[in-house]
Amino acid sequence: MNYGSLPSRFLQAVDERPSPRAQLVRRSEGWEPISSQEFLRRVAGLAHALVELGVKPGDRVGLFAPNCPEWHTADFAISGSGAVTVPIYFNESVDRMAYILNHSGAQVLFICGEVQLGKFLQVRGELKDFQQVIVAEVGDTLPSEYLRYETLIATAGGPEIASYRMRAAQVLPSQLASIIYTSGTTGEPKGVMLTHTNFSSNVSDSCRELVLKPGVDLAVSFLPLAHVYERTLDYVFIFGGCPVAYVPVIENVAQVLVEVKPTILGAVPRFFEKIYARLMEQGTKTTGAKRKLFNWSMKLTSKIAPWRCGEGSATLATKLQWTLADKLVYSKIRARTGGRLRLVMSGGAPLSREMAQFFWAIGIPIYQGYGLTETSPVLTSTYPQNRVGSSGRPIANVQIRIADDGEILAKGPCVMQGYYKDPEATRAVLSEDGWFSTGDIGFLDKDNYLFITDRKKDLLKTAAGKFVAPQPIENMLKTSPYILNAMVVGDQRKFIVALIVPNPAMVSAKLAEQGLRFASDAELAAHPRSYALIEEEVRRLTAHLASYETIKRFALLPDDFTFDSGSLTFTMKLKRRVVEKQYHDLIDKLFSDVIEPRPLTRD
Repeated sequence: MNYGSLPSRFLQAVDERPSPRAQLVRRSEGWEPISSQEFLRRVAGLAHALVELGVKPGDRVGLFAPNCPEWHTADFAISGSGAVTVPIYFNESVDRMAYILNHSGAQVLFICGEVQLGKFLQVRGELKDFQQVIVAEVGDTLPSEYLRYETLIATAGGPEIASYRMRAAQVLPSQLASIIYTSGTTGEPKGVMLTHTNFSSNVSDSCRELVLKPGVDLAVSFLPLAHVYERTLDYVFIFGGCPVAYVPVIENVAQVLVEVKPTILGAVPRFFEKIYARLMEQGTKTTGAKRKLFNWSMKLTSKIAPWRCGEGSATLATKLQWTLADKLVYSKIRARTGGRLRLVMSGGAPLSREMAQFFWAIGIPIYQGYGLTETSPVLTSTYPQNRVGSSGRPIANVQIRIADDGEILAKGPCVMQGYYKDPEATRAVLSEDGWFSTGDIGFLDKDNYLFITDRKKDLLKTAAGKFVAPQPIENMLKTSPYILNAMVVGDQRKFIVALIVPNPAMVSAKLAEQGLRFASDAELAAHPRSYALIEEEVRRLTAHLASYETIKRFALLPDDFTFDSGSLTFTMKLKRRVVEKQYHDLIDKLFSDVIEPRPLTRD
């Protein structure tokens, strides 16, 4: 099947679904719309400049920018020239940035923003192949040897657009479109090679039943566009004629949701977990009748969840209760997201069943999907036939099977070409007949819905030989309003322990009832009463687990895991090996009285 190239799909959208506000960007005076025709003019102008600079089909061009209209302008300009986009996470470390640019052999780099320019200047001397830099959205600080984007596109018009259309028509779907470097939870990142067919097939096949409504729908782009998940989602929006509002700073998402009132967005489980934690925190600050109403409505969510999720029925009395709770509480929660969300997609990691049920219960429908960078990314989706707790059925033209050891294998037009300059790593995960080994463990139910239990490499094997999947346990713990985050540890140990980040606001409020006050989060985490409260929650939430899966001991951390500390990937996944190294001494203390003598090993 010919799915078309990215620039051909872009041009088709501009021609068939023109919009006066294809893109929305926040300026000091408000939200500025950019029409689809202006979008095309900018793309064509930048593409013309790239060709003038000598960029040829197959050349790698770096793209270093936050979520902004210029990101997509650069991406379509690069791909429309037949070149290969090499995106770099906007908050990437300078060391990894240098690695990506050198490994990919990029000779031209597009930068947007003064912060990104500053980072680039720190590593400029380490780059081997660079010839030219184009910079957007900077003041008067631009070095004289760099080109200013605004100047390059200023006079672009009909001739440049005609040239762009001609060159875009020569781009083959089988050509390499992008090299995306994985977040690297362990070791150096690998460059995933994705073709135009990989991306275009995923856009078509993952959203075959999604109907976007021109003039009604509006999407928000806030997950990093350097990551394949948001990038493919935004292709869906752009190709479908749906306006995209860009959020360059994730801390501004809450404000933007209220301002632009989106109907569609994609996020990762950590985003929903934080919303839930904040909601619980705010609810506990209420008193009297408001507090009773809040507690009642929250308790009601578990009762109505099966009905709201489409997996069960409800009595008339229960429906009337929901109507009342919706009017008094749930509608106010939805108003904080703009009040118009009709479709929310969750990916990047499994969302706990309890968390998904909660949001469905309050009227925010979250559909889960599953995939990887290597699969462009979507392999399965629960849209439109939701099944809470699962990652959905395989999308059109994708096959899923489970290996003998439980590993999920996938095959389809969205599967990558391989890893750039790394044939050995490619052979390790991609068979000759096209089956990709995902590294995830899961199973398919009788209706072909996929359930993911954990990462193959993350499975813990206790000293007794029992395998423990940490993610489901961590997700259970995070359903407690008193627990912000958690990581389970226990590989090659006698039992399972956990590093737990308490929710300081909720724990403080609870212990204030006992007359306790804390001067800092560190003091709170060290207090015996805090430990006792969390211990009670751990026991409550894990009581149903097998003995070898239960958390025997835990330690409270004063600070959450963050990207800046190196403990999270930019898609908010735990870098387990990094965290274990950071808290090595603390983890050892949890096992200190059960450590047994072991033979010395030579380095």
